[in-house]
Amino acid sequence: MKNITVDWTDAMAGLIFILFGLLFGVQSLGLEIGTAFRMGPGYFPLVLSGILLVLGGLIVFSAIHDRGGEGVGKMAWRGLFFILPAPIFFGLTVRGLGFVPAIFLTTLVAALASFKMRPLWALVLAGAVTVFATLVFSYGLGLPFRRFGPWLEF
Repeated sequence: MKNITVDWTDAMAGLIFILFGLLFGVQSLGLEIGTAFRMGPGYFPLVLSGILLVLGGLIVFSAIHDRGGEGVGKMAWRGLFFILPAPIFFGLTVRGLGFVPAIFLTTLVAALASFKMRPLWALVLAGAVTVFATLVFSYGLGLPFRRFGPWLEF
């Protein structure tokens, strides 16, 4: 018989997912569900509930089984300090700078998280992501946002 251990941190995280899944599921019961093509106000909370319940169950299941592998390696501090602030930077600057410069600078900041990313390739990546995002969100979906904001008007 194998020695089965429980990773209580993962188990508690899975239980929190399950708790939120049940919360969203119960909340959606009082609303009209609708169908996938004509979604009612309760459709999204019910789908979110199902996703959270499945993820929570998988996390709890993985927390109970014997892993037999290695522990977690060293913390990637550089990634933590560049990836996490990137969406916050975008949210704080998108109205003032506009969509195009904000997405370009956000991608550039996030690209600095990798030791392998060279400055030239970071600029190329930021430009490609900016062009792609502008084509998709501005022209393709027609979202009403300013491409260049008031901070850049002279």
